[in-house]
Amino acid sequence: MTVIELPDEQAAVLKAKAAAEGLSLEAWLQKLAQEERPAGPPHRHIADVILENMRDVPLEVMTRMPQDGASQHDHYIYGWPKKQE
Repeated sequence: MTVIELPDEQAAVLKAKAAAEGLSLEAWLQKLAQEERPAGPPHRHIADVILENMRDVPLEVMTRMPQDGASQHDHYIYGWPKKQE
């Protein structure tokens, strides 16, 4: 058995929550430990997230974007000289 020490105020809150469900604190904690947690949102590939975010970018903006933006990102973000390719 593991003993977990809590401040009295926190222990009282947990006991009250257990009592509200008609359970002892130990039974309530066991019930919580056995409950399945709902799964979070499914993991999506980053490319899908980017495409979804770019979907609403107007065509006029997309046509003005540099064609070498990925390879020359330091130039466009920080103003560094372009890399020689």
